[in-house]
Amino acid sequence: MLDVTRLRVIDAVARHGSVTAAAKELHYSQPSVTHHLGRLEAETGAQLLQRVGRGIRLTPAGRLLAARAAEILGRIEAADAELSAHVGLSAGRVRVAGFSSAIAALVPRAVAALAERHPGLEVSLGDAHPPEALEQLRTGQIEVAIVFRYDETEPEPAGVRLHHLLDDPVFLLSRQRRRTLSALRDETWIAGCPRCRSHLLALCADEGFEPRIGYVSDDMVVMQELVAAGLGVTTIPGLALRAHRAEGLVASKLPGPQRHVYAATYGEPPDPPAVVALLAALGEAAAAA
Repeated sequence: MLDVTRLRVIDAVARHGSVTAAAKELHYSQPSVTHHLGRLEAETGAQLLQRVGRGIRLTPAGRLLAARAAEILGRIEAADAELSAHVGLSAGRVRVAGFSSAIAALVPRAVAALAERHPGLEVSLGDAHPPEALEQLRTGQIEVAIVFRYDETEPEPAGVRLHHLLDDPVFLLSRQRRRTLSALRDETWIAGCPRCRSHLLALCADEGFEPRIGYVSDDMVVMQELVAAGLGVTTIPGLALRAHRAEGLVASKLPGPQRHVYAATYGEPPDPPAVVALLAALGEAAAAA
């Protein structure tokens, strides 16, 4: 049977890329880390490490085991949190990560309500794009991920359960009222990173043109300020406008598909009491939004 301590060692080595850094994080000596890695290779019968110059790197087998180790360790921490929560909502913690506009527009109201009802419950927050938040959820680093998806978004990983919060309309943002994308086909566009701009490209394609992207940012405040400065136009979700709206901008709601916002949990129901309480608070915040 694999030893949890040795799984922690290979997880740290994989994340840091060196024995020295892993030893520092774990408060072990370097020889101790090397010993644990050697024992892990002996127990698994697989070569997990390969020497490269003065350093090391993981073999394919090592990368596979390190990925599983991260998931196992995360689930152990999640189990500890769930057991604490089952003692009662007067104590324990729940960890949540989500995209920035949801963190700004939904989470503060939800956490405030939770603090009033269960003052002993600790809530930790993190900012993460949906793919990263779902990976944190899968590996047990968080209990709740707030994510968005469009109709064309790929299905979530196995084991992820989605709890619908709201449907978020998309707005066209400019300094003058323009009700259609096609009216802005010759403008400079402000877009998110290549991974985040797919919906904008799809909307423009439906109108028969490809946007000329002049500026790139995933920060909704920066995007709005660029529009306010007359440097371009963009599309922006309703939650982002609710969280922040620059002066002098005209927002025109676009017809068609909206993005769907969910709270995601992992594993079979029922969810732990602390997670159930947070989901209820998020649902109330979404209804108010």
